[in-house]
Amino acid sequence: MVQVEQGLRYSRTHEWARIEGDVATVGVTDYAQSELGDITYLELPQPGTQVKQGEPMGVIESVKAASDIYSPVSGEVIEANQGVVDAPEKVNQSPYGEAWLVKIRLSDPSEVENLMDATAYEQFLAEEAAAR
Repeated sequence: MVQVEQGLRYSRTHEWARIEGDVATVGVTDYAQSELGDITYLELPQPGTQVKQGEPMGVIESVKAASDIYSPVSGEVIEANQGVVDAPEKVNQSPYGEAWLVKIRLSDPSEVENLMDATAYEQFLAEEAAAR
């Protein structure tokens, strides 16, 4: 059973955002890392990069596949987690903890309303599983 943390917001592309004031800490969900398998490489945007909600901002690679990482919010990247770039397996071990990817200063806080809460994300995962 994949873990869905309460208090986070979720995108349909399986990224999460923890909103604190005007900053979103972003990572990939437990579901995403479990589907990808062993994570071997991450490419993250540099601080100062402008990102847009729903557009690619980085790359995550595993032994199975390479996938884009989509920004769940728009704004400016203010920090990238170099520790997870150096040890990408942390995404498999702690997707909601030390394996956060970037921090983004929100340019439009109302975009958070486009994201799902934990209950809606769990329902979304159940619907995706049923469609398989």
